Amino acid sequence: MAFNEQLSNRIREALAAVPGVSEKRMFGGICYMVNDKMCVGVAGDEMMCRIGEEQYEQVLERNGCREMVFTGRPMKG
Repeated sequence: MAFNEQLSNRIREALAAVPGVSEKRMFGGICYMVNDKMCVGVAGDEMMCRIGEEQYEQVLERNGCREMVFTGRPMKG
């Protein structure tokens, strides 16, 4: 699966000053890792963001946000 290079470039620029950032191809797209943990990624034209448990339900209420589902199960946290 191809991923949106423009979106990926915008994320790369936004994270440029964050220490410990690396890029890794996964899920048919690209993920940006902070200290070896997934922070944000791009799959197709969609951005995936890791949201902490304390804000998870609140963030899902925002327009355009939904749970990320791989292998038939939602991924949380």
